[in-house]
Amino acid sequence: MNRLRPCLLAVALCGSIGAAHAATVIRGARVIDGTGSPPRNDVTLVIDGERISLMGQGLRAKMPEGTRVIDYSGKTIIPGLVSDHSHIGSVDGVKSGLPALYTRDNALRQLRQWRAYGVTTVTSLGVNDPAVFYPLRADLHAGKADGADLFGADRGIGVPNGAPPAKMMKVGANQLDRPSTPDEARAAVDGAAQRGTDLVKVWVDDFNGSLPVKMKPEIWRAVIDEAHAKHLRVAAHIYYLDDAKRLVDDGVDILAHGVRDQPVDADFVAAMKKHGTWYIPTLDLNKAAYIYARHPGWMDQPFFRHAVQPDLARQFADGAWLDKVQNNGSAKINEEALKTNLANVKALFDAGVKIGFGTDSGAMPLRIPGFAEHRELALLVDAGLTPLQAINIATQRAAELLGLDDRGVLAPGKRADFVVLDADPSQDIEASTKIDAVWQRGRQVAAGVDSFAP
Repeated sequence: MNRLRPCLLAVALCGSIGAAHAATVIRGARVIDGTGSPPRNDVTLVIDGERISLMGQGLRAKMPEGTRVIDYSGKTIIPGLVSDHSHIGSVDGVKSGLPALYTRDNALRQLRQWRAYGVTTVTSLGVNDPAVFYPLRADLHAGKADGADLFGADRGIGVPNGAPPAKMMKVGANQLDRPSTPDEARAAVDGAAQRGTDLVKVWVDDFNGSLPVKMKPEIWRAVIDEAHAKHLRVAAHIYYLDDAKRLVDDGVDILAHGVRDQPVDADFVAAMKKHGTWYIPTLDLNKAAYIYARHPGWMDQPFFRHAVQPDLARQFADGAWLDKVQNNGSAKINEEALKTNLANVKALFDAGVKIGFGTDSGAMPLRIPGFAEHRELALLVDAGLTPLQAINIATQRAAELLGLDDRGVLAPGKRADFVVLDADPSQDIEASTKIDAVWQRGRQVAAGVDSFAP
């Protein structure tokens, strides 16, 4: 069998020579393929155009003229991370939730940051301006724009006088629907379907008691029924177990946040499995609300500093801001929510519930694109998952949630979207931050983050 391998490699390479480009051969690396399988050493990848055409251990052959050969001996390669829950165009520096921020340039600035940090596919889960979002999505899908690939949930469907909070997200009229009747809810879904949305988003809860109302069940049921009639899936912003149970029973497809008010119970676990509902825990959301005021050691590292815009860096050094965060009482609430969320995602994962990957990055200044996703990996390990299980969630499973079978795994026929690391994250998940290079669509698009400016 081994004697055939050089021949197979030569055929793969020679087949590329007749095309408009020569193949690229990457060899010598340790590869974590995203499936949860153990790493494989000394793997060769042949990249033909945007995809991997051949992959295997110990492949060697004489290279045809024009072949680009890259030796990544000592490096570890993982698939590009896939975010199932982020937001574009909502933040710039310490400003957030303003209609003027939702521009193509600001969105691309964020998408380049996600990609520099190894997140090669991003889902913007609501508050998208269709006039900006859809042309940008088309250009990114076609490789005509520079940044992480983009999917999204159109404007999204909120609650009159409720979520998302108008004071927090002062979005434009074209960025959000707030239906007050089931017929209006169905019309909002129809509009999103006509525009070509990937998903439908609803905000259900009252943001931990900070809003006067929650979404009425007849509204979310109308949304779910109409979306399913249009062959679209629905993702719900939730906080409470009771809301999550009712939504799952009513057929929601994705819980876009973790349950944070109490432990999940056997009935909920059984319902999630019965309906095949996805669960995106967004663990880092609550931790990001307080951790920067405590200045952990990693805030002094280049991996963090290069993700932070200057205005945000000045806020982190502002004594008045630090005092406010540490003394306003919200830290304890967020710590308790995170503790519950960690236990719940472990229980759901162990039970075989489908877990997606996301952080709500980009929604608020403290949810930092790219950096947040690596903290999420670490928190999944803190919850009790192994590093390989966490990587599997952030790659293969996250792509599966989006219905994408062309990425999330390193294998022949898949997109050549991957991250080259200086260390092995299967041994220590913090190695995911040791980025040497990022590849997308078969070409290197970023070096280490030390060369990136936010």
